[in-house]
Amino acid sequence: MPLERAVSKLGLASRTQARALIGAGRITVDGVRVTKPGCLVVPERAAIAIDGAESRPPRSLTIVLHKPRGVVTTRSDPEGRKTVFDLIGGVPAPVMPVGRLDMATSGLLILTNDTRLADWLTDPASGVPRVYLVTVEGRVDDQICQALVRGIRAGGERLTAAAVTIRKASARESHLVVTLTEGRNREVRRMFDAVGHAVTRLRRVQFGGLELGELAPGAWREVTPGELRLAFPGKPQPRKRAPSPK
Repeated sequence: MPLERAVSKLGLASRTQARALIGAGRITVDGVRVTKPGCLVVPERAAIAIDGAESRPPRSLTIVLHKPRGVVTTRSDPEGRKTVFDLIGGVPAPVMPVGRLDMATSGLLILTNDTRLADWLTDPASGVPRVYLVTVEGRVDDQICQALVRGIRAGGERLTAAAVTIRKASARESHLVVTLTEGRNREVRRMFDAVGHAVTRLRRVQFGGLELGELAPGAWREVTPGELRLAFPGKPQPRKRAPSPK
């Protein structure tokens, strides 16, 4: 992947900061100074150093965070809002979010320094299911659920749910379980807007085989390698790092 993206994925700097560091000649890859942000690297194998200090994560690390509502999925926010990085100060290595949850959405967020895992999880071709508890305005019936599974047009895209189940429905609001496999931007909200039912509450409770469970809002926990293997049996295995140049 491009070096500027690798630096960001490894949690070393934002992409904007990475471009500036690379342009200033402050980053080396395997001991060679690089000045082009688009230079391709394999972050799990390359020795990336900033100002001569090698800055690779010490080990592969993946965590799950229960993101509360009102928290943004970004490293820094110009409006001063709380970010997910404000909640994970005790994490022992830099990690980056796998995709995003918008500010009004709560629930399970995966953060990792395994860039191959992150790319695989966010690739629509992988088809990794994400399960959401959704509350919408008005009564949703079986016909609407079937339409969402068949697929609808919204904003020039075709959005399709893998499954939609009604938990409870009344004239005032409906509670549903929605499973997606593509992870498009604001997909659940756009999907229900298209059928005339605005989303009032949205929480992700499962990503692949990882479940939110009883994890409290704002809390995080590390995911063990064994748990990752069970949760994502088709995931790529981390590459071994090349030894640092002498």
